[in-house]
Amino acid sequence: MSIKVISATHWSTASDSSTTDTSPMELSALGEHLDLCRGSRGHLFALHCVMEATSRFVASRFVTTLLVIALLIGAASLML
Repeated sequence: MSIKVISATHWSTASDSSTTDTSPMELSALGEHLDLCRGSRGHLFALHCVMEATSRFVASRFVTTLLVIALLIGAASLML
């Protein structure tokens, strides 16, 4: 059974025989977006990026660290 998906928005990169320049409204929206992006790049943004990278580093090695600790505890209990 096939299901037809109807997209509400149609994107096209072709100019269809019209001008390929951007409209003033598009340039205005792009300028507002870029101003918003530049405004979010402060000291807190840099701190957020560092904390996110640290979190990913620790999370990816958390299970391995727990496994190594469990193995060390198991080996120590066998030696006693």
